[in-house]
Amino acid sequence: MPAPIRLRELIRTIRTARTQAEEREMIQKECAAIRSSFREEDNTYRCRNVAKLLYMHMLGYPAHFGQLECLKLIASQKFTDKRIGYLGAMLLLDERQDVHLLMTNCIKNDLNHSTQFVQGLALCTLGCMGSSEMCRDLAGEVEKLLKTSNSYLRKKAALCAVHVIRKVPELMEMFLPATKNLLNEKNHGVLHTSVVLLTEMCERSPDMLAHFRKLVPQLVRILKNLIMSGYSPEHDVSGISDPFLQVRILRLLRILGRNDDDSSEAMNDILAQVATNTETSKNVGNAILYETVLTIMDIKSESGLRVLAINILGRFLLNNDKNIRYVALTSLLKTVQTDHNAVQRHRSTIVDCLKDLDVSIKRRAMELSFALVNGNNIRGMMKELLYFLDSCEPEFKADCASGIFLAAEKYAPSKRWHIDTIMRVLTTAGSYVRDDAVPNLIQLITNSVEMHAYTVQRLYKAILGDYSQQPLVQVAAWCIGEYGDLLVSGQCEEEEPIQVTEDEVLDILESVLISNMSTSVTRGYALTAIMKLSTRFTCTVNRIKKVVSIYGSSIDVELQQRAVEYNALFKKYDHMRSALLERMPVMEKVTTNGPTEIVQTNGETEPAPLETKPPPSGPQPTSQANDLLDLLGGNDITPVIPTVPTSKPSSAGGELLDLLGDINLTGAPAAAPAPASVPQISQPPFLLDGLSSQPLFNDIAAGIPSITAYSKNGLKIEFTFERSNTNPSVTVITIQASNSTELDMTDFVFQAAVPKTFQLQLLSPSSSIVPAFNTGTITQVIKVLNPQKQQLRMRIKLTYNHKGSAMQDLAEVNNFPPQSWQ
Repeated sequence: MPAPIRLRELIRTIRTARTQAEEREMIQKECAAIRSSFREEDNTYRCRNVAKLLYMHMLGYPAHFGQLECLKLIASQKFTDKRIGYLGAMLLLDERQDVHLLMTNCIKNDLNHSTQFVQGLALCTLGCMGSSEMCRDLAGEVEKLLKTSNSYLRKKAALCAVHVIRKVPELMEMFLPATKNLLNEKNHGVLHTSVVLLTEMCERSPDMLAHFRKLVPQLVRILKNLIMSGYSPEHDVSGISDPFLQVRILRLLRILGRNDDDSSEAMNDILAQVATNTETSKNVGNAILYETVLTIMDIKSESGLRVLAINILGRFLLNNDKNIRYVALTSLLKTVQTDHNAVQRHRSTIVDCLKDLDVSIKRRAMELSFALVNGNNIRGMMKELLYFLDSCEPEFKADCASGIFLAAEKYAPSKRWHIDTIMRVLTTAGSYVRDDAVPNLIQLITNSVEMHAYTVQRLYKAILGDYSQQPLVQVAAWCIGEYGDLLVSGQCEEEEPIQVTEDEVLDILESVLISNMSTSVTRGYALTAIMKLSTRFTCTVNRIKKVVSIYGSSIDVELQQRAVEYNALFKKYDHMRSALLERMPVMEKVTTNGPTEIVQTNGETEPAPLETKPPPSGPQPTSQANDLLDLLGGNDITPVIPTVPTSKPSSAGGELLDLLGDINLTGAPAAAPAPASVPQISQPPFLLDGLSSQPLFNDIAAGIPSITAYSKNGLKIEFTFERSNTNPSVTVITIQASNSTELDMTDFVFQAAVPKTFQLQLLSPSSSIVPAFNTGTITQVIKVLNPQKQQLRMRIKLTYNHKGSAMQDLAEVNNFPPQSWQ
């Protein structure tokens, strides 16, 4: 058989290929020749063939058929064969293949070899791909080599020990005696790997961390020698002595000094020296300074040292390298909460970064700018951020607008400034603001009684001929409906009042209704505003009636429903119209992050800030209860009656009730008329049952068996039953949710719906987390009114987060025991 071509010739041949197909053909031909050579047990050229196979593997072609040949080369006595064999093992083998266990004995023999280079090969291979079984078997040999006087072997043994500790942490104590003298070594390679080993041990064991804290003075001394030493050609990089070792020592000092006063005190001086003496003209020096800053900020350092660290980051912001600027912004963002005043000194530089062309730098600068906003600089910072909002890319607008809203709410110097700022955001980026921006602004305007005339005039001028920013149009429509009389009368004192007639105001609202840019929600705001103006304007009531009657046949069901109800107000309930459409009262102040009223909607608990009910009359444009009914399907489903007092504004479930009281799900008398801004819900009779001194429920149905309503993916829902003592038509169902998986289920929400002949009420759940391993349960009470004693059916919807994924499922429960409903 002719001698195979050399590796160099193979590389040259492959590089001459003009197409991928031609290269593939060459590789396949050579692989066939290599396979034939392996089958013939050709020991002469095995090393050459494996080397060529490794080159093909690097090109992305399969080379697994050479694994056993690598083991044969490792077992060879020739160093050249061992070198290629170990290299092949590191590239072609890992602990997922059982073949690697065959190497254990060869590596053990080579670790005890008389030649240091063979020992080095074995240490490199074990440190690269050794499995936990191999590490257990060979840890003793590695520990011996860690104590040897040969620096070449000690540095390789230290790195191998790091791999052993990662694979088998319980072997850590075996290497503890060998670490005592490692830092006394003069060889920088040994010092570097020793610091890596100590860092790994400290990160993995609190006991080791406490043990090695006594080494801080020695590490400080080594670092000081590196800084003060003169030029050393062997270790010099851009004029700095061994920056890699300096960075490693700084990282280890950071771990040792964290939450320890004595260690932090011992390293304060050396950190100050590094921060002031390191050359910053080259990237090498910047890397050391960055590690120094991280160490200073992470340990219990002196305040002056922390200011020095932040000033270094401030200098980084002026660097031409984008990576350095990004790193500086990220680090300042982490420290701004603890060292706010020091970071404030660099505010102008940070704001300048908002103009950077790099989007990553721009985003970090925006986040840091919002973190720097306070009551003293709110006006200046908002001016810069509003300018940024005008010119930034679309992907920034949502986050920037949200940040401006929060900052303005927290630090607004006056209500007028607050309103002007939010209106500016809505004018600039109205399409990108979050969903609660409109109700929040409406709540702010409502509570600013002295600003009503000014606000309605500003909003009227803002939407003249431009309906592109829908949230702005919604707020404007709401304000015109509420305060249109102030607009027409020209009562604005803050700026020159404009002359507007009632017809001009209605022209604007009608143009919003017919605009192609207006969404269904916006049209709902506009129609409601027109209706409210019927009690605020005197000369245009007939025109308003005509507009409302036109939309009584709209193809938009929401608009049609509103118009029909408003028509009924004009015709059937005209005596109630002024009371229903009276001006919104001042709302209770609820901050964005403050307390919220918990409203139960269709069984789902959600925070419901009081200001989030902008349209003052008519049903809301959207309804979570309707969403659930649509999801569960069927026309015979009745909604959940929310558990809120009748004196509160209705939640989404209450929107299913007709404003005029024409629809009464419960058969109870309609509630007394109330202002349209605060529609009322008449509570069903069974909700009031049992409020006397006698017990509400007893053991009439103690013999009712429990049922398993749902069991899937480790989640189990069980129903237990009770019957009311005062009203036998009421069944009380207690649900118990348990979780048999190994991880908690979070954000758990149970929802239910029943046919229209029933009425159902969900009380608040005991928790939103279902503990793992069946260690606890969530309980929730359902009250069902069944006056006709029909067979009970229920559809349930479950939503929760599990293993990082949002889960949702629907189920129908039809196996209720007869005792629960008869």
